[in-house]
Amino acid sequence: MYPLAGAVAAKIQEQIERTLHLIGLVQDAEWRPAIPGAWSAGELLGHLLDCLAGICAVLYAAHRDELAHFAELQKLPVNIACAPGEAVERIAVYRAHIEEGFAMLRDSDLSRKLPTIFVPEGEAVLTLLLGNLEHLINHKHQLFMYLRLAGIQAGTPDLYRLR
Repeated sequence: MYPLAGAVAAKIQEQIERTLHLIGLVQDAEWRPAIPGAWSAGELLGHLLDCLAGICAVLYAAHRDELAHFAELQKLPVNIACAPGEAVERIAVYRAHIEEGFAMLRDSDLSRKLPTIFVPEGEAVLTLLLGNLEHLINHKHQLFMYLRLAGIQAGTPDLYRLR
């Protein structure tokens, strides 16, 4: 794997690992914080699938021909309520695709611009990957806060890989 693309891939994999760890702490997918309009824990898990689907979409757009089978991922439902076990199984699918996609990604691809719905003239692949990583990290932290609000013991080591 190329050094810069590999560094981005490693950070994404680290966030996936910590997300899976937090999902393992979820005791009740129906629980929701006492905040008007808040998602249930299960709905949040379904949204985490959307976060990972976004990373796959960027990798697919960067190497559409070689990763044509990634188009099948668009058929998988996201933003649905799901149980922790289902979320873990689905994350494994996205994780495998992310690993495959990064195996194709060269450092030179990171600066290549891809058109998006929001920026038709294109944004750099790195910018798109970082935006999707930020999306994942934000909702991983939301899950962490849900766990804390639900009275589940979760601390810094659950949220971050400490070095």
